[in-house]
Amino acid sequence: MLKPEFEIKSLLPRSRLCINGLNSFTSMDIYQQHESTELNSLLDLVKWPYCPLKEFTFNDSTSPKETQYHILNRKATYRVGETLEVLITAKDHMGRLKTCGGDFFQAKLHSPKRKAGVTGQLKDYGNGSYLATFLLPWPGEAHVNVRLIHSSEAISMLKEKRDKYPEKIFFNGYFESKGVREITECNLKVSGKDVCEYKDPVSGDIWQCVRPETLPCDARSGGCLKGHETSQIALIAQHSNNIKKLVYLISKLPVCKMGQEPPQPSGYYYQDKWTSLVCLAQHFPQSADARACLRGRDIHMLGDSTVRQWFEYLEKFIPCEYFHLNNKSGPLLAAHGLPLRTSKTIVANLQYESAQISQIGGGPYTVVVITLWAHFTIYPLDFYLQRLARVRKAVESLLTRSPKTTVLIKSANTGYKSVYGSDWLSLQLDVLMRAAFKGMAVTVLDVWDMTSCHYLRDRIHP
Repeated sequence: MLKPEFEIKSLLPRSRLCINGLNSFTSMDIYQQHESTELNSLLDLVKWPYCPLKEFTFNDSTSPKETQYHILNRKATYRVGETLEVLITAKDHMGRLKTCGGDFFQAKLHSPKRKAGVTGQLKDYGNGSYLATFLLPWPGEAHVNVRLIHSSEAISMLKEKRDKYPEKIFFNGYFESKGVREITECNLKVSGKDVCEYKDPVSGDIWQCVRPETLPCDARSGGCLKGHETSQIALIAQHSNNIKKLVYLISKLPVCKMGQEPPQPSGYYYQDKWTSLVCLAQHFPQSADARACLRGRDIHMLGDSTVRQWFEYLEKFIPCEYFHLNNKSGPLLAAHGLPLRTSKTIVANLQYESAQISQIGGGPYTVVVITLWAHFTIYPLDFYLQRLARVRKAVESLLTRSPKTTVLIKSANTGYKSVYGSDWLSLQLDVLMRAAFKGMAVTVLDVWDMTSCHYLRDRIHP
């Protein structure tokens, strides 16, 4: 994955999956201003290299057809565990060399035959050249795949629209009382209009709706919202001793524990199986194995539809009794507070992540899974940082009162291709989300790596 400017190295308060657990409710300190200042320093991590501002036409932008790449360390035989280096040379639609960086490429090494894949780590030299470095983790042939996701020119426009025009999407607020019904516009912030402001009493999160003409603000009942690819084949022959060496190194990885930072790459696929390069991860191919692992656990999933998928998978893979109301804005433990692009939902049933976390007693049999990104790609980063600060504060409080609680941060994943987001917008939030929890006793699940090198076509719901 390419990080800018440096080389990559529920609807109810609580719910449970399968089991009942002991609960305690602990108040969370309201978000403090100094934390906002601290998190704002994270913006330096997502500064993106831009070409000098100038008037440009489409022909001046980076072209996926004209852009070329070639292998730098080409040789007849590569061994497992070695690296492959590929130089990408960007050109515009007229075939002219680009003289500045900022293009957003994604690169992977993959083998459809072996259902294998690993992400390439990219370095932007700032002059139109990029270096992609690939680990060679399996024997046999592999394909180098480089995609231009966005040109630097497209990214400059994406950034401008994100930062200057936060109200690119709006939500409907439904107000009902004594047979009278009104619908008004709602958002994180509504500018230039008389508004009703709703502040969550626990988390401090704020939501605004245009004030109805006749009904009071308290009558609100619900809300809703309705690259070109180039490839080159490199034949990678292997030596059995090197295969044994890589297998040995993987077997010597540490036992998985909280607080481990994933390397780059964090793992790879081979024969449709993900092998972690972080720690000795386990696989649970049978339902009975997974159920035995999760038995006695109190599991909370807080996030968007990409973590709701996990809930729905577990529902099918491990049949059990659970709470499940609305397929779009739930299940109960797999949704977060506004903004939430979904069908009409009773607002009183939506709770913010930090408020839900504050109600979790925690302990060695409690697991909390959090992801927070997909519904924030359209907003300026300061909105997202404020939300992150509140969630981090809640997690800090949880781990202070119950340090043996397992907290998992699901990263963003690739495949966001809609008017609401893109992989570049997702990457910006993903970098901030990882940095916000860095140094804490939590585990980052690198789903970005898992989805960016898979053989299936990427999409927001992989």
